[in-house]
Amino acid sequence: MFVWLTPYLIQFDAGFSVLQYLTLRAIFSVLTALGVSLLLGPRLIRTLKKYQIGQAVRSDGPQSHLTKAGTPTMGGALIIISIIVSTLLWADLSNQYVWVTILVTAGFAWIGWVDDYRKVVHRNSKGLSARYKYFWQSAIGLAAAVFLFSCAETPNQTTLFVPFFKDIAIPLGLSFIVLSYFVIVGTSNAVNLTDGLDGLAILPTVLVGGALGVFAYATGHSVFSDYLQIPYVAGVGELIVFCAALVGAGLGFLWFNTYPAQVFMGDVGSLSLGAALGVIAVVVRQELVLFIMGGVFVAETLSVILQVASFKLTGKRIFRMAPLHHHFELKGWPEPRVIVRFWIITVFLVLVGLATLKIR
Repeated sequence: MFVWLTPYLIQFDAGFSVLQYLTLRAIFSVLTALGVSLLLGPRLIRTLKKYQIGQAVRSDGPQSHLTKAGTPTMGGALIIISIIVSTLLWADLSNQYVWVTILVTAGFAWIGWVDDYRKVVHRNSKGLSARYKYFWQSAIGLAAAVFLFSCAETPNQTTLFVPFFKDIAIPLGLSFIVLSYFVIVGTSNAVNLTDGLDGLAILPTVLVGGALGVFAYATGHSVFSDYLQIPYVAGVGELIVFCAALVGAGLGFLWFNTYPAQVFMGDVGSLSLGAALGVIAVVVRQELVLFIMGGVFVAETLSVILQVASFKLTGKRIFRMAPLHHHFELKGWPEPRVIVRFWIITVFLVLVGLATLKIR
C-alpha cells in the first residue's frame, strides 16, 4: 500500500522516497509483523481460553504431553494475520507473485482452520476428513501451479535448476505443473507433521523463510542473479517483503509458543506456512534447495512414511513412534533438547542452502 502512496507522500517530504527501496520495506515488514503478533498475541490467547479452544493430546504418545491438554490452539491465525497485514502494507500490490503467495497461504490457512475448528469446537477427533483435506490442498496447489506456468515469460521460470552445478538445468515444460503441485502440497504437509513440540516447527519455518527471501531478492535483481549465475525472474524480488513478514510473524508467535507453550499454531498455521514456503521456492526456482534447507521437515515426513510402510509390510515398527521427534522423546530426550537440536540442524542446513548461491 505504501508503494502506491509514495508518489503522493513525496510531495510533502522528499524523505518518503526511501519507501521505494525494497530492502528498507523488507525491514519495515519484519518489524510490522513482529509488532502485530506481539500486540495481538495475548488477546488471542485470552480469547481462545475463554471459548475453551484447547489442544487434544494423544493418549498413546509421550506421557509428558498429557500436561499439554487444553493449551489454546489455532494460534496460527495470529501468524497469518500478521503476515498478510504486513505484506499488504509494505509490498507492491501490483506484483502477481505477491498475490499468488498471499492467496495460497490464505487458502491453506482456511483448510487448516476448518480442520482445527472441527477438532476443538465440534469435538470431532478426525477433524476435516483426509479425503476432503487432500482434495482442497490439491485444488489450491494445482491452481497455483497452473497460474505460475501460464504466466511464465521466460524459459528460466519453468526450468529445474540443480544446486551446486551451474551447467545442469532441466527444462520441465508441462512437468513444471506437476513438480510445483507436489512441492506446495508436500511442504504444507511436511511442516504440519513437524508441528508436534513447542516451537519445533516455527523456528525452522522462520529460518527457511528468511533464506528464501535472500534467494527472492537475488533472483529478482538482474545484476546479482547474473553475478551469482542463478536464474533471473523479473518481479520476484518483491517476495522478500512477504518472507520478511513471515520471519517477523514467526518470531512474534515463538514468543508465546516457546517451551512451555502458551499457545499452539494448529493446522491453520502449519498447513499455510508450509504451503507458503513451497510456493515461494517454486517462484524463485529453488525447489531442490528447499529440500535441503527444510531437511528437518523432510526427515519428519520420511519417518512417518517409513513407519507406516514397515508396519504394513512386516508388522514391525522402525521408530518407537512417528513423526521422528516423538521417537527421540520416547528414547528419553527431554522435549527442549529435541527442539533445540532440530533447530541447530536447521541452521546448518539453511547455511548449506545459502552456500549454493556461490558454490556452483
